[in-house]
Amino acid sequence: MYGLPPMRDRRRQAVRWLGFAGRRRGARRRFPARAIAAAGALGGAAASVAVERRHLRRISEDREYAQLNTLGEGRPLSVRSADGTSLHVEVFGPDDAPSLLLAHGWTEQLTLWASVIQELSARGLRLVAYDLRGHGRSGRAAGGDYGLQRLGEDVEAVLAASIAEGSRATVVGHSLGAMSIAAWAEHHDVETRACAAALVNTGFGGLIAGNLLLPELVRWLNQPLAKRVFLGSQAPVPSLSTPFQQAVIRYCAFGPAATLGQLTFYERMLVSCPPDVRAACGLAMADMDLRSAVVRLTVPTLVVAGACDKLTPPSHAHRIAEALPKLAQLIELADTGHMSPLERPAELSAALAMLVAELAPDAAGRGAGAG
Repeated sequence: MYGLPPMRDRRRQAVRWLGFAGRRRGARRRFPARAIAAAGALGGAAASVAVERRHLRRISEDREYAQLNTLGEGRPLSVRSADGTSLHVEVFGPDDAPSLLLAHGWTEQLTLWASVIQELSARGLRLVAYDLRGHGRSGRAAGGDYGLQRLGEDVEAVLAASIAEGSRATVVGHSLGAMSIAAWAEHHDVETRACAAALVNTGFGGLIAGNLLLPELVRWLNQPLAKRVFLGSQAPVPSLSTPFQQAVIRYCAFGPAATLGQLTFYERMLVSCPPDVRAACGLAMADMDLRSAVVRLTVPTLVVAGACDKLTPPSHAHRIAEALPKLAQLIELADTGHMSPLERPAELSAALAMLVAELAPDAAGRGAGAG
């Protein structure tokens, strides 16, 4: 009725329209389900593409990310470390002002300090920032040596090249940069080169056992396997930013208040770090024990921790503070992860400026720039 063909004819027409005419009955039952699944997959893929486009558009429109990328190039210095490795160094601020040496962390670049450099140079201070060996624009390590002792020799080389004879600097390190300062202190006369120090988001031993990323899994795995999985992997990091990748980065390295601009800024540094360099430095950190070097830091030292830091939890900072001969201050930043220079640049800059003003007055009164 209603002018429609009989039901059997309508079924046949539908089967022909789907391209399944002549198939056995069982096949006709299965293929529509596959077609529905395929349509669902296509719909899911289209939704994923839409989400990715929105994500990339948000990044392109993010003002903080754009601001973080506005740090102009400083005055360049070409420095050779003791083993011949070429180190990229940039100097910001007046040459006759008190100097701070800034050493960034694992998988980062000197631009990590962009906001801190802008804050402190506006206060009239001189900032000397460098890319760790194998990172940023510094050369790969001569002989492939990324050990902590070599990183310590890099600190000495940069200080010698950038700080005038007879002057001293405040040495500041984040994560692996702070470990480099401890390695430097272990084999050099600290007070000859430094008038103060700041150790930010770091630990000097037991990084695998002490991290809060996957504590149960770490306890289940043996230590050699755990360090290769967490710090020594050479797996490439996808170059295209995605919401999932940034969610992983947020969980591992940032606190709950981290912004899209901060996450993206670090993500670009992480992507650009060569996987073999990342792995070599990671294994060096996994094997290190610099806890005995803390007593060699005989200058007033600021220690900064992030309350939500899973990579180097505040317990590391407390142990360092207890062992320091001259603890200036221990600061634990609320709602902050491992990236204090990005997450809390204003608070960190204020603490560093106070350290220079109150605890390193001899540096403030002397021209610090070299050459």
